Amino acid sequence: MTSPANAIIGLYQRHAAAYDRQRGQALIEGAWLDRFLALVPERAAILDIGCGSGQPIARYILDRNHAVTGIDSSAALIELCRRRFPQAAWQLQDMRRLALGRRFDGLIAWDSFFHLTPEDQQAMFPVFAAHAAAGAALMFTSGPSHGEAIGIFEGEPLYHGSLAPEGYRALLAENGFAVVAHVAEDASCGGHTIWLARKI
Repeated sequence: MTSPANAIIGLYQRHAAAYDRQRGQALIEGAWLDRFLALVPERAAILDIGCGSGQPIARYILDRNHAVTGIDSSAALIELCRRRFPQAAWQLQDMRRLALGRRFDGLIAWDSFFHLTPEDQQAMFPVFAAHAAAGAALMFTSGPSHGEAIGIFEGEPLYHGSLAPEGYRALLAENGFAVVAHVAEDASCGGHTIWLARKI
């Protein structure tokens, strides 16, 4: 039987329409997106890692005149993005094997990176660094402490993994990022645990 961690890609592919409907356009992340975008130049190149259906986050970034490259492992979600936002670049990619051969002014992995196992998350930090220009902003969500948790989405197990905060701090430092802000279980943002960093 496929483990919940390995079933994530298929889960979002099967239930892309349900995810899109439930995600909607409500933007509880607005204040954090503003902090992230305050760190990038005008008309910045932004990499949205695990972009989902493109809204509300990619839409918010595009509406502020930044260029978005979005990657997701669900073909159905990427197709939604392409239909909605043809002005952006959308690619079917597994973030764990990402190698775009270019660097961006900002990287965001909101509610996506935390679907990886702790081991796969550790391996992502060199990937972040390889795609980050000097001074680039990086923002991602995680769990508040080390461990794994299984939720339910459309009646199927939904995997989440996390490192401990000190693990993230060490990995960021090792890969040339300085922490700008970190809030665990931010009550003003739906209980998200958020990391905002900058490439040194």
